[in-house]
Amino acid sequence: MKNRSKYIAAAAQLGPINPEDSKESVISRMLNLLVEAKAHEAKLVVFPELCLTTFFPRYYITDQAKLDKFYETEVPFSLLAEIFELIKEENIIISFGYAEKDNGEPFNTSVYVETSKKIIGKYRKIHLPGHSEYEPQRPFQHLEKRYFKKGNLGFPTFDTSLGKLGMCICNDRRWPETYRVLALQGCEVVTLGYNTPKHYPLAPEHDHLQEFHNHLCMQAGAYSNGLWVIASAKAGLEDNCELIGGSCIISPRGEIVAEAKTAKDELVLAEINLDECRLIKENIFNFDLHRQPEDYKLLTKTTK
Repeated sequence: MKNRSKYIAAAAQLGPINPEDSKESVISRMLNLLVEAKAHEAKLVVFPELCLTTFFPRYYITDQAKLDKFYETEVPFSLLAEIFELIKEENIIISFGYAEKDNGEPFNTSVYVETSKKIIGKYRKIHLPGHSEYEPQRPFQHLEKRYFKKGNLGFPTFDTSLGKLGMCICNDRRWPETYRVLALQGCEVVTLGYNTPKHYPLAPEHDHLQEFHNHLCMQAGAYSNGLWVIASAKAGLEDNCELIGGSCIISPRGEIVAEAKTAKDELVLAEINLDECRLIKENIFNFDLHRQPEDYKLLTKTTK
């Protein structure tokens, strides 16, 4: 598709979603943000990771029927009918995250959807954090390694009317390889959602740096790869677990050009100019001229 070089994009931050909140109530909030985005003529709207429910990996759940309620076996078109109707009318692309079960295999998934309920991209989270067994000493669990399998789709990119887009999810944003693999495929805009606790039980000394680290890794990834980054948080006090906000849009210069001011439902808007990617990729980080992959072989030889 032909790129649109300039357009309005939005990070659609969501405030807390508690265990008793229905998916329908969350979707109503998403629709409100999308209506606001429409009023600003936004063409790309990014919702958070696992945005239809509370962040259930914080709970140790042994009842399989209860656990299954958090997953979707397909993109929930019927639940999201009003949202899909709106994006069809306004020619908007949205991304959102959900817990997916594909033939019984569980994944932490994000999709791009455009007009006519057309799925134009899917990604499954690769860098799963946390642990797989119950750890009673923790104030809350982080059982992503128990409830999800490592993503099996790699880091694909997608040619769209809004440029070449790529996705990652939450912890993926902390790994420089994520942005580099996407950039090597010509990606111009990376979209991501996250659920990040303020308190990290294994290194509480870093709690005061959580917001700083959140932005640091994304700004570095944007600058060193000549990418736009649109990052949308689930934020606020969710079932007594404080999640950081900081939803933002970052330019290829590494500059935060728009940022959330609250830890509630909030739309963060900025104009995307794809030509700014070229300025970085043809100069400071010109891969063809300056990259030396023969000297980076150690990166893929070991996990140690």
